Amino acid sequence: MKMNPVVHFEMPTKNRERVADFYSKVFGWNMQLLGKEMGNYILAMTTPVDKNGMAKNPGAINGGFFEATKNDTTPHLVISVDNLEKHMEIVKKAGGKILGKPMDIQGIGTFVMFTDTEGNKVGMLQPVSM
Repeated sequence: MKMNPVVHFEMPTKNRERVADFYSKVFGWNMQLLGKEMGNYILAMTTPVDKNGMAKNPGAINGGFFEATKNDTTPHLVISVDNLEKHMEIVKKAGGKILGKPMDIQGIGTFVMFTDTEGNKVGMLQPVSM
């Protein structure tokens, strides 16, 4: 089976401005606070990207912060796959559970969350370039 890389991380936040200030001051990350239309998400640029939004430094990934909810307070990883529907079936057959329906993220790709056999929440992304 082809190896599918981790391409993004996500961490919860209770205070958007505070977390953006912290990571920008401590690690020099470029923090972009998005609006309500994007779920108040914060993009965390930890490494330079090319014109396609891909990390220029091999092995480096960018990430983001989501508003913490009562049921979702743990960090997530996002794994890139070339066929989201196929991998959703593989997750289910291996004992994982798909959480909700896939959603299109404009200019990024199609995304869905799942839980693995240990209860960890993980994202899968089929990038638009695939």
